[in-house]
Amino acid sequence: MTVQIGVLPNDIIHTTHAELEDNASQRVKNGSFIRLPHPRTGLPSLFLPHQTESGSTIAELQAVEPVNPRSWFIENEVVSDGKLLMILPVDPAFLLIPILRAFSPKDGSLGQFRTSDDIFEEAASKLEQKSSKDPSELILSTDVATFTSLDCCKDALPRICDVQELPPDIAVYRFSPTKLVEYLRVKVQNLIKSGVIDSSRILVRSLAKDGLMEDGNEKLLEDGRVKVACDLVAQYLPSDLRTMLIASYNLSELDAYMTKLEDEKRLEAQAASTSTKSRGKAVAKTASTDKVDKRKAPKASQGVEKLKKANINGMSKLSTFFTKK
Repeated sequence: MTVQIGVLPNDIIHTTHAELEDNASQRVKNGSFIRLPHPRTGLPSLFLPHQTESGSTIAELQAVEPVNPRSWFIENEVVSDGKLLMILPVDPAFLLIPILRAFSPKDGSLGQFRTSDDIFEEAASKLEQKSSKDPSELILSTDVATFTSLDCCKDALPRICDVQELPPDIAVYRFSPTKLVEYLRVKVQNLIKSGVIDSSRILVRSLAKDGLMEDGNEKLLEDGRVKVACDLVAQYLPSDLRTMLIASYNLSELDAYMTKLEDEKRLEAQAASTSTKSRGKAVAKTASTDKVDKRKAPKASQGVEKLKKANINGMSKLSTFFTKK
């Protein structure tokens, strides 16, 4: 039997333990993964719906796999698969994005108001037809139906949709990018206020590297935190919605500063590269000159070479012919 190590939220663990002593039907209901399109990439990903008496949640399955082969030691056994499975709660509003966009008109218009049942049924059919024929990557309409039947999904629908109430007790919805951006801005502010950014060494180092934490750059630092928070939220957004979210803030001062910083770094890199090339050319020129000088040295004639080899023992020096007798 394949064994893998996983980290689960406490509420899922507690419910799972309770269900082990309960009936099998509930275990199947809460223990089965479903496959939905990831809100950022659109690729099929595994999610775990979790229903309790107090409400419902949905969690994402993430695999953290080391670069080099690893193993887990559990008591007296060795688990050869060193991959760690993380089951983390995810906001169902993000998972609704690819579902609602599959139903939205392709011409960019807002479309018509429809009941949630009509929207989910048509979107599920389109996603199933659009997905790969590979069974491991197939998005089933039944999986979409399982997700959209959760209370947490129904509660998230009005957060990113325009809603109209029609008598008698009928609500119709229409996906609204504007309302979605407003909801995302709330998440950005919550991230900043929670202190998550300032408590992360990696994020703080990134802000400090760009000089945003220096004295006098308080406004730039504030904009930098907003940009970082947007990037964190955008891990669950397609590129066009990420652009819309960032564009909803006035970050022109930060953009101008970063552009100037990049230009300075580029000039410094070019100057360093030019200096290195100049030194290299000077060294090469000196070496080339030495070679040329050696090549251009005049070659002695044959007579001179013979005189060099002549035996001069016993012969008088030339100076002796010019001395006074």
